[in-house]
Amino acid sequence: MRRAIFPGTFDPFTIGHYSVVRRTLSFMDEIVIGIGVNENKNTYFPVGKRLEMIGDFYKEEPRIQVMAYDCLTIDFARQAGAAFIVRGIRTVKDFEYEEAIADINRKLAGIETILLFTEPELSCISSTIVRELLSYNKDISRFIPEGMIIR
Repeated sequence: MRRAIFPGTFDPFTIGHYSVVRRTLSFMDEIVIGIGVNENKNTYFPVGKRLEMIGDFYKEEPRIQVMAYDCLTIDFARQAGAAFIVRGIRTVKDFEYEEAIADINRKLAGIETILLFTEPELSCISSTIVRELLSYNKDISRFIPEGMIIR
């Protein structure tokens, strides 16, 4: 069975994240959406709320699990029984950063990283921008997956 983790903050989970999950399921049997807990990041939603929102959204999809973790991503991958890490890439800057992390993860744990390039129409969407829109009480419905409830 091919199992991957898709790690991130997901604050909030966007249509870009949804695209990565959907595309990953075309070549993986299971995916664990791993919500990384990083005390150095200023988040809009507490981790419990992110777990609830993403978990509720995928509750009918048995091939997807949603979990939080506060360790190195490679350690979380081992705990989750995943042989792969999946990451989405929007820009050249993302690529350079993810390439370095992927190299380290492979050296430390032998785990491979699969990079999926974002569709061009989604490349401008980031959780940071969506959080800012939320902070100004703007409608974010076109930037999150249809049917996802942000609360």
